[in-house]
Amino acid sequence: MSIHDLVAEKQPESFVFSPENEALIKKIIAKYPKGKQASAVMPLLDLAQRQNDNWIPMKAIEKIAELLGMARIRVLEVASFYTMYNLKPVGKYFLQLCGTTPCMLRGSDDIARCIKDKLGIVSGESTEDGKFSVLEVECLGACVNAPIVQVNDDFYEDLDYDSMELLIESLSNDTPLPQGSVKGRSGSQAETGPTSLTKMKSKSAALKSSIKSKKVSVVSTEKARS
Repeated sequence: MSIHDLVAEKQPESFVFSPENEALIKKIIAKYPKGKQASAVMPLLDLAQRQNDNWIPMKAIEKIAELLGMARIRVLEVASFYTMYNLKPVGKYFLQLCGTTPCMLRGSDDIARCIKDKLGIVSGESTEDGKFSVLEVECLGACVNAPIVQVNDDFYEDLDYDSMELLIESLSNDTPLPQGSVKGRSGSQAETGPTSLTKMKSKSAALKSSIKSKKVSVVSTEKARS
């Protein structure tokens, strides 16, 4: 794969950070010791992407390299390594489907099949109207509620074919479903509901009851002696 395969064919002639982002960039760079400004490359790439309809043009790469005193190729290396950065335009709704082992074992193939059935696209493609793009990515870090799809900045967890279909319909109507677990789970909570905390609560109540009984017994004994 050449660099031409990674970046968009049509590129803007210029890129300038907004005044708000310019001010934010100064604060970001100031966090790092003198001579270590290159450490700010990732947050600056994120700013550029958010300002430019969720993708980073080459002029933004050049601007960031200039601001941080880096070679352009070094900035491009970072931008092309992480799937969180887009070097080509993506749809209004960018679907990142986790295909790593936990999600695969929990049915990520069904999610991919649903996306293909309903939108007619597979990883690396966008719909003709430009509203949806999909990319299969590595671990999104929410394995406890697998399988997972990240839509722009939001995570949708515990998905299956039917719930993914509902999510696509909601996005098509620009009324996204609430983010998080579609089953209402919190963190690594069991599908049947909380267990450990419930047991701990029962043990705590039993312990309190036992302590109270002992206190009553001690008081009664002392009264009897007096």
